[in-house]
Amino acid sequence: MADSDSIDAIVSALYETISGPAGAPRDWDRLRALFLPGARLVRSVAAANGQPQAESLTVEEFIQMAEAYIRAEGFYESEIARRTESFGSIAQVFSTYAARLSPNGPPLARGINSIQLFTDGARWWVVNMLWDTEREGTAIPSRYLPEPRPIPDKAGLEPWA
Repeated sequence: MADSDSIDAIVSALYETISGPAGAPRDWDRLRALFLPGARLVRSVAAANGQPQAESLTVEEFIQMAEAYIRAEGFYESEIARRTESFGSIAQVFSTYAARLSPNGPPLARGINSIQLFTDGARWWVVNMLWDTEREGTAIPSRYLPEPRPIPDKAGLEPWA
């Protein structure tokens, strides 16, 4: 399946392209191919006064920012939950993520990627991506987190089995 064949494929490709060990090259051409020309990546950051501020980047500006970071640090971002709404040729994905320094390491941060998608009938495109990171006073609402799984009993059976 190609990266742009489905919503699942394009969201998976987004996470795969930015994840990897320190110093390892990323497939930036693959990342570029996911985005509609003119797309923006916008991150919410705290200004000096603590107020939220939007930092808007082109795909190329995002790559330059990410490249500088991953030269020194490993970075792995993985989706831990998702809510998708769609209508006609558009979709909105709220993709909750965990960021780590190693694939199985403890999460350094969690947040939500708000990914706006468009299909032209032949493929899906990322139109824009906006994200914010969980921090004191801004916790991820439970509806955007993985659903809790029941605790099995001592025999390893689900409580209702």
